[in-house]
Amino acid sequence: MLNRLIPLITVFTTAAFAQQPSLKDAFQGLFRVGVALNQRQFEEKDARAAGIVPVQFSTISPENVMKWEVIHPRVDGYNFVPADEYVAFGQKYKMFIVGHNLVWHSQVPRWVFQDEKGAPLTRDALLARMKEHITAVVTRYKGKVGGWDVVNEALNEDGTLRKSQWLNTIGEDYLVKAFQYAHQADPDCELYYNDYSIENQAKRRGAVELIKKLQAAGVNVAAMGLQGHDSLDWPTVQQQEDTINAFAALGVKISISELDVDVLPPAGRGNSADVSATSAGGANPYIHGLPDDVQQALARRYADLFAIFVKHAGVMSRVTFWGVTDGDSWKNNFPVRGRTNYPLLFDREGKPKPAFDAVIQTARKK
Repeated sequence: MLNRLIPLITVFTTAAFAQQPSLKDAFQGLFRVGVALNQRQFEEKDARAAGIVPVQFSTISPENVMKWEVIHPRVDGYNFVPADEYVAFGQKYKMFIVGHNLVWHSQVPRWVFQDEKGAPLTRDALLARMKEHITAVVTRYKGKVGGWDVVNEALNEDGTLRKSQWLNTIGEDYLVKAFQYAHQADPDCELYYNDYSIENQAKRRGAVELIKKLQAAGVNVAAMGLQGHDSLDWPTVQQQEDTINAFAALGVKISISELDVDVLPPAGRGNSADVSATSAGGANPYIHGLPDDVQQALARRYADLFAIFVKHAGVMSRVTFWGVTDGDSWKNNFPVRGRTNYPLLFDREGKPKPAFDAVIQTARKK
């Protein structure tokens, strides 16, 4: 019965949202506005999201279905079905489709780094495995996926390269190789480097040097992906602006690739978005709803951020929210599982929050 009701619910919710201003229309001509989707959403089984996503957004990113552990779970086999459905959803609604991601230290099966006997691969063997994976995935979606997060989160907080198995086995040029393999598989696709906390000076310095090294090796980095897992007081307006300017000076576009704003008291390691940095405790003050003063603070925060994005629209390629509604956000479980967070523009019922109106107003002031 529920499955029969979902199309009807979708029609009604889409009609309701048609009366709302549209983010993608408000920022048209400035930059794309996008959202990350989970599998139920791109399969159009989530009626709430179905009423929001096609109306509000012009670009999409996948939360998990293109990560190695999902799309290539076995050494001898790929699982393309969910990724195919994700791409088909983007094509259906004529969206710019982002692929996320090709090379990362996390969510990678153990076998990727081992031979058939369980021994560590040599440099050449791991390079061959990386090339085979990138070539298979990127080629399958050639001409459909417009841009790929080629390498994700390769830097430590101090700006040095993370001691991942990619680095330890291949060496520093694993980044160059990954970009080269992706370009060979689809020469017309945009290629991105993506990371968090780049607004902090030390990590930003390391990211700038990394992009320079990639460029020196002949790699065309189309955009620097700033994840944008922000809080109410970090990054400062000046940090955000300095970061945009630093990469614009290299001739690289800026993508705010995973935007959300944490409204809860900090827990864990500062503002890190390292998925391993979970915490066992932390306050959960808003389980019954977000107080109006915090709601207004969130609206002001989003207004400040989007004012900067609009100011630098000439170097901005997109702003993507990491989740459709507050209830979908990973911030409800990170760094402390079970907390109730409110980091996005749409509440748990799918209704626009004051932050939504504040963002729309920044576009009208352009």
